[in-house]
Formats: sequence, C-alpha cells, structure tokens
Amino acid sequence: EIMSEDRIRSRRSFVQAMVVTVGALMMGARTARGEAPHPPRAAAGPGPDDMPEAAKKVLKEHFGDRQIKAGHVSLDLPEVAPDSREVPIFIETDLPMTADSYVKAIHLIVDHNPDIYVAGYALTPALGRASIDTRIKMRRSSQVRAIVETNTGELWWAHKLVYTTLNGCV
Repeated sequence: EIMSEDRIRSRRSFVQAMVVTVGALMMGARTARGEAPHPPRAAAGPGPDDMPEAAKKVLKEHFGDRQIKAGHVSLDLPEVAPDSREVPIFIETDLPMTADSYVKAIHLIVDHNPDIYVAGYALTPALGRASIDTRIKMRRSSQVRAIVETNTGELWWAHKLVYTTLNGCV
C-alpha cells in the first residue's frame, strides 16, 4: 500500500512529538527524585582544559598556540535538541566588519562528533555583518563551540552544552 504524503507527515509529527515527550518525562523524573535535570556545570562553562583531547588536537591544528578568548560571540542553539540530526544554530558577533578590522572566519566545533571540526566559514568585510544561520548534526550530547577569527589573528569564542535525545551521526 502506498502511503499518502499527509499520512507520512502525520507519522513523522507523531514520532517527533513522542521524542520530545519522552525527553521531557525523563527530565521530569530526575526533578521528582530531587536531582538536577542536567548535570551541574561551572558558571563560566568549560574552557580548553575541560575539553576532550581530540577536540584540543583539532584546536591546535587550526589555531596553533593562539589564545582563544571568551566574548564577542553570540551562540544561539537549543539546550535540549530533540532531534540531533538537525540542530538549529545561529552564530553572530559584535566585532566590526570594516576594511581595516573584520571577522575573516567563523569556525564550528562539536567536541563529541565523529568529525569534531564541523564547519568553517570564510567571510569578507563586504558582508557588513558577521553571522551564520545553519543546522548541524550531533552524535551525542556535547559542547558546541563557535570560534570567530579576525583579520588580525585574534580568536574569540562562545560555547554551550547541548543535550541530545537521538543520535544524528553514524
């Protein structure tokens, strides 16, 4: 029997709703037992010393020994991703985009993905504004790191721990 497009869409909506519901129930059960919904983490968030060795290696390969400073980067993505096959992410920076001072690249790193270096975007001052709006796949719950590189070689970053309910990578 050939399924109609409406029935396929209905089935997909049902499965997505169930994933969200199960995730919410799991968090609710932890809260009912008096546990934190998610493991506690430091207020400042993990830095280079708290990341897996494989992620440190990727940073070293791409940025050498340059210091990555916190700030100037806004990273907007969900804290809990019900479907890790497509996690929406928006990255922007308040750094200038002029001919003399501009963001030349935005890099995206996910600590526990099969390929940790997810994406690199080359930018020019002609854009007028440095921002990226995309979707990524995630293997499992992990730190997501956005690193902004300026034309003078400065590195700025923001990072966020994202919890996943489905494995998006094979």
